[in-house]
Amino acid sequence: MTSNVDSIFPGSYFPHMSELIPPVSVSSQKDIRIVEFTNNKILDEGNITEIGSTLGTLIDEVGQPKLLLDFANVDHLSSAALGMLINVNNKIKQKNGQLRLANIKPQIFEVFVITKLNKLFRILPTRPDALTSFAQ
Repeated sequence: MTSNVDSIFPGSYFPHMSELIPPVSVSSQKDIRIVEFTNNKILDEGNITEIGSTLGTLIDEVGQPKLLLDFANVDHLSSAALGMLINVNNKIKQKNGQLRLANIKPQIFEVFVITKLNKLFRILPTRPDALTSFAQ
């Protein structure tokens, strides 16, 4: 007997379902693009490349981009992901835009502190705090 999942995705199992979910979810609030990471681990190169590409597109779509990256779902971040974030930050600064990071868990924030990236990025504790900070 085949399940509905087998008929929709022949030969697949639930562990592969994560491959079908995009690594980010994008919404807007006024002129701010909110990017929420859907995967709890931003580790593999394919995901990081796709995220970087999506963020690049969001940066290019307006003159002075305002991006809020929400890390609420993220438990693990690779050094390659940090590199991608630095590149995103540089692109936004080139366009006189603004970048905010929010909801970073303590174990990930520790990596930002150790690498001194907490001084490069504007990191706020919650999404509402980050949204308010764009007006300042």
